[in-house]
Amino acid sequence: MTQPFQLPDFYMPYPARLNPNLEEARAHSGQWARDMGMLEGSGIWTQGDLEAHDYALLCAYTHPDASGPELSLVTDWYVWVFFFDDHFLEAFKRTQDREGGKEYLDRLAAFMPMDSAAEPPEPTNPVEAGLADLWARTVPSMSMDWRARFAESTENLLNESLWELSNINAHRIPNPVEYIEMRRKVGGAPWSAGLIEHAVGAEVPASIAGSRPMRVLRDTFADGVHLRNDLFSYQRETEEEGELSNGVLVLETFLDCTTQEAADAVNDLLTSRLQQFENTALTELAPLFAEHGLDPQSCADVLAYVKGLQDWQSGGHEWHMRSSRYMNGGAASSPATRRSPFLPSGLGTSAAGIRASAGPIAARIRSLTSVPHRRVGPSLLPDFFMPFTTRLSPHLGASRKHVVDWARRMGMLEAQPGVPGSGVWDEGKLMGFDFPLCSAGIHPDASSDELNLTSGWLTWGTYGDDYFPAVFGRTGDLAGAKVCNDRLSAFMPLDASAAPAPANALERGLADLWSRTAGPMEADARRRFRDAIEDMTASWLWELANQAQNRIPDPVDYIEMRRATFGSDLTMSLCRLAHGQQVPPEIYRSGPMRSLENAAADYACLMNDVFSYQKEIEFDGEVHNGVLVVQNFFNCDYPTALDIVHDLMTSRMLQFQHVAAHELPVLYDDFDLGSQARDILDGYVLELQNWLSGILTWHQGCHRYKESVLLGRGGTVRALGGPTGLGTSAARIARPA
Repeated sequence: MTQPFQLPDFYMPYPARLNPNLEEARAHSGQWARDMGMLEGSGIWTQGDLEAHDYALLCAYTHPDASGPELSLVTDWYVWVFFFDDHFLEAFKRTQDREGGKEYLDRLAAFMPMDSAAEPPEPTNPVEAGLADLWARTVPSMSMDWRARFAESTENLLNESLWELSNINAHRIPNPVEYIEMRRKVGGAPWSAGLIEHAVGAEVPASIAGSRPMRVLRDTFADGVHLRNDLFSYQRETEEEGELSNGVLVLETFLDCTTQEAADAVNDLLTSRLQQFENTALTELAPLFAEHGLDPQSCADVLAYVKGLQDWQSGGHEWHMRSSRYMNGGAASSPATRRSPFLPSGLGTSAAGIRASAGPIAARIRSLTSVPHRRVGPSLLPDFFMPFTTRLSPHLGASRKHVVDWARRMGMLEAQPGVPGSGVWDEGKLMGFDFPLCSAGIHPDASSDELNLTSGWLTWGTYGDDYFPAVFGRTGDLAGAKVCNDRLSAFMPLDASAAPAPANALERGLADLWSRTAGPMEADARRRFRDAIEDMTASWLWELANQAQNRIPDPVDYIEMRRATFGSDLTMSLCRLAHGQQVPPEIYRSGPMRSLENAAADYACLMNDVFSYQKEIEFDGEVHNGVLVVQNFFNCDYPTALDIVHDLMTSRMLQFQHVAAHELPVLYDDFDLGSQARDILDGYVLELQNWLSGILTWHQGCHRYKESVLLGRGGTVRALGGPTGLGTSAARIARPA
């Protein structure tokens, strides 16, 4: 069978090594699979299938230093997970039986009890029998924290198969961001990362397991594993299985390009993710160890885990090159130049903006050599797809006056005593920013006090976002920025304790807003709200660290961190405050709800990047802008990058609509929600629609990004009345191409 594309040159800086206990693991896993009922008679595999797939070889390459018994245990886990994948395909994907698939998956959690003394149910199929056996052999040597993390990743791996099944039923190919997020769960690499801790005998300390550096190391590892697998498995999945969840197919569809061009783009993203892994390991681990005061043994454990992730990445590549399960007819050298899939074709188009990449080293250098403050001209604005209409609160005028008075009382309109560079705003600028216009669109039905509160949060968050680079970025004072950020938590007490005396406008504003917002909240809601604020303020440190390196972020890392820098979860939390305990908290943690919120957040964040491109690149010397990130990744010009960003925005909006229309009703049924909870969540969808349309209306109406204002940065913006009267409530609506 002819390969649909030529395998690209892969970036693989770590050599693969083979575990000497390979034959022991082969013999053990073959007998174990037979004992569990996975071979002849299962209808899924034969002995010949198992031998051809050679999962023992995979584990021998990915765990080169494991002992014989440990390698056999790990190999059994991989035999089980691949058998599950093929069994679920035959039993439920091919028949498109979502109801039966859900019932099947719901039972599996019972075979992973946290208490080793608990008795699981009687297995009814090889998947259940294998999981019960493996869990009992694996967890006794691991902490409860590891057990919980590993059980969660296993459940994600199993349960997100329903997402794939739903997409097959809908004949729907996901967009690139959606695909990356969901592939981590259904692809199983976070699950593999948990097994690495067991295999190397080094648990990640619970105190840092949820930190950004450890999350990024796990996610970049996962993305590298999955994107590599997508390249090798494209032919099998698309031609034989009818699979729609493959990264090459996703980019082929999104970019409307050839399969070869999509494969090359997937490989470029794979390279970028591996280089993000390296950057995180080299620049973020040491400060993390110091911050948490880890002892030498704990530091050594983390580094052993990181080495295990590297071994898995290189070993997994070697196995893909050898396994009969995949397309691996050879990875020939990529041509020196190739036609980009993102350019127009035909007469007169040869000068369009993309140049072929010179490989991983050139891409790394390019990301570190951004030229700050270069002239780019006014931001280009596409015809945004916005299917929702904006309504403005009748309290807008009063809120405009209130927010200026409030900011003046907090001290935001003057330089902070003894802090050079802290005079970031004056009254004219704040009036031109017009945050109440955004608040009035986001919460059109809010009371006067509620609108003032939301306007205050938008004002405070943007002030902090401007304050940190002006005060700490200018001098590269990352330590001072961290001290400033660490103090902010003290002004958000979770109990009735008193906050310290504020030392500046940033602290004073936060203390005031927190006391007015968090006081009426229940304890869990208050904690989640503080988490959202802390995620936003911590992201300011991430921006400063990249700025110090003059490093344009990796595309996936940028998208995920941009939600925090934009304050998406903070402002969405304000929408959720009134929901109380009537909606189970696990609903907000569910895949469909996170998918809905992330799609909305990405649309709004990228919209802001489109409007702010000139301000951030030309005037601020920024490296954090989605259009710039796309320019750097594809090595293309501004208009081409803008087209790609606009297409991504449109696809995220369409995903938002798809989730609301098709996935949320299934979620309601899965959780057996009552009519009151369903009405609240349907109302939340409408609130998010207001959030999206209101943010667009604000961008179109405020003066924060207008070139005429940017060129007169030292001057005063005149007082704005804002849009009023009949016909001013509707944001521009355009249909997607």
